[in-house]
Amino acid sequence: MSNIVEKVADCLVRAGSTFREDQKEAYRKAIAEEKIESSCWVLKQVLDNALVAENNRSPLCDDSGIPHLFLEVGKNKSITGELIDLIKEGVALGLRQLPGRPMAIKGNDYARIDQSGGLDEDSGALLPSPILIKTVDEDVIRLTILMLGGGPAIRGVTQRVFHKHSVEVVIDEIVNRAKEGVSKLGCSPCVLAVGIGRSQFEATSMMMEAMVYGDFSKQTEFEKRITEKVNESYVGPLGLGGKHSVLATFAKIGPQRASGVRIVALRPCCCFEPRRASVEL
Repeated sequence: MSNIVEKVADCLVRAGSTFREDQKEAYRKAIAEEKIESSCWVLKQVLDNALVAENNRSPLCDDSGIPHLFLEVGKNKSITGELIDLIKEGVALGLRQLPGRPMAIKGNDYARIDQSGGLDEDSGALLPSPILIKTVDEDVIRLTILMLGGGPAIRGVTQRVFHKHSVEVVIDEIVNRAKEGVSKLGCSPCVLAVGIGRSQFEATSMMMEAMVYGDFSKQTEFEKRITEKVNESYVGPLGLGGKHSVLATFAKIGPQRASGVRIVALRPCCCFEPRRASVEL
């Protein structure tokens, strides 16, 4: 059982400290293409920072993030309450090892809302989000940990879109909201995470799944269109201008209902996100 705790802890540290290879390559490509010297410098600094963090197994950013958990379960596998407890124990251990920034607020409901209870000095006291579970055809139990920061959460939105029976209308609405979010986020270049569902919960779940499976080197036409249109804003890295406001879009479109609206969740992920890693348990 302790092996599961250690695996989860290591996964969290990797998520919080490491760029994936497709992510590194996306930055290398952007560096080679960016013509504005100051913007190119920003891209290089982000990548250099990521390489140092990976080598030291230290946080990619001072905002080390809130753990969000995504569990894939094979059809011949089962999960128990004991396994869930071990996962949570591993998350707490990983937060101490990273270390995560102490962000757990103490106190009752009111104290947690107004922060009057103060912060817990233990990094491991930071609780993860509720676990999302998905069945898969593989014979595995696989955990993916996403470390999600506060800035993108502030700039994210979940709203209805009147689609007017047109995909272009939906894309344009996403782009308009993304341009505003990217321009105000500050820590660009971004990755846009998009989920489209039948309710706020489902759209947000789709958005999280998009971050879990998103690949910088494999972009659908839908994703490419959004990226290209937002890059026309010319916000650029750290708002310094250039054609790399967004490096990629990760989108997941779930089941839809017969309705005049689509519920869209949008998160303009910062230059270090999606911070993610996976482990088989």
